[in-house]
Amino acid sequence: MLNWIWAAFFLIAFVAAGVQVVTTGRPDALRDVVASLFDSSKTGFEIALGLTGIMSLWLGLMRVGERGGVIEGISRLFSPLFRRLFPGIPDGHPAAGAIVMNLSANMLGLDNAATPLGLKAMKELQTLNTEPDRATNEMILFMVINASSVTLLPITIFTFRAQLGAADPTDVFIPILIATYCSTMCGLLVTAAMQGIRLLNPVVLGWLGLLTVLVGGAVAWFARLPADAVGTQSALLANVLLLGVIVLFLAAGAIRKVPVYETFIEGAKEGFQVAIGIVPYLVAILVAVGALRASGALDALLGAIKAGVGSLAMDTRWVDALPTALIKPLSGSGARGMMVETMKTLGPDSFAGRLACIIQGSTETTFYVLAVYFGSVGVRRTRHALPCALAADAAGVIASIFVCYLFFG
Repeated sequence: MLNWIWAAFFLIAFVAAGVQVVTTGRPDALRDVVASLFDSSKTGFEIALGLTGIMSLWLGLMRVGERGGVIEGISRLFSPLFRRLFPGIPDGHPAAGAIVMNLSANMLGLDNAATPLGLKAMKELQTLNTEPDRATNEMILFMVINASSVTLLPITIFTFRAQLGAADPTDVFIPILIATYCSTMCGLLVTAAMQGIRLLNPVVLGWLGLLTVLVGGAVAWFARLPADAVGTQSALLANVLLLGVIVLFLAAGAIRKVPVYETFIEGAKEGFQVAIGIVPYLVAILVAVGALRASGALDALLGAIKAGVGSLAMDTRWVDALPTALIKPLSGSGARGMMVETMKTLGPDSFAGRLACIIQGSTETTFYVLAVYFGSVGVRRTRHALPCALAADAAGVIASIFVCYLFFG
């Protein structure tokens, strides 16, 4: 589907530019579109190249934390909750451990580790499946939680914001945590309702209640602050948490007697490869979106939506981040490109630039996750997996808009 969307961007861009030439007599309209192709491709490479240092730093630290047993510790911490959310998995079955390890890796933003663990979890769940081509309740819930993007450390978003010159790249950290919590809770509640999962359990209620109190407390605290103090305190809390995570990783590595320096270098090399690997995808989407914007088609579409929103006496600033929300369920790299293009055009510290980052961190690439996870075990009948995951996506986008107004007004 992304192939068609990507091609359509170019077709619409050239048609829109041609219409301008005919209707306004501006022969430079096509020239602007062609010039944007070169400018956007150069920008995409420069941004990706600038990411190498930051990605190397964080993936190096992540590798130290992974070898230090941080993921293993998170797995043990959450295992009582997951045993009750996945009642169809027998005690001691390998699927339970793989699920907890996958979600733990996702929470820490370890994408390269999370995907293989997720595929392993689906393979183990398939061994319990009496209808191999039909998704089980446990498979669906696992996929929905993955698609709702339960991520505690959105490092990639921070690196893009830093590269594009944000005053404080981590100021979206707390808003992303709140938005991803809302998307995950929505996905869990909708799926539980569809599957009849018993959430009125002391352990489940205890965990969900604790998380809700923490998130609700954060919202209440920041809602009562003066507007000029919200950003300052949010950034302070985010930086304290991030520094605390770094200390935790290093301390865990030291306690486990991990060769910290060598392990960091190993992860940093992977970070370099990840940053370079982003180049083709980033260039592709930035060129397409750049052409669409240079032709005036994107601005015309957003302008029409703004007019409709404005007629309802609503603020329209969130509309500029809408492209990221629309493309996110289809393509992670496409949404990343939309996010970068919004920040590049309007500024990383603009309302739309921050909102695009929060949306990017609040949900996952739903159709990709569904295709890869179910496709890896040959499941064709996915039942209610897609509507539940899309409900989580919608909740994440709505929550992102709400918290962006709360924090950045």
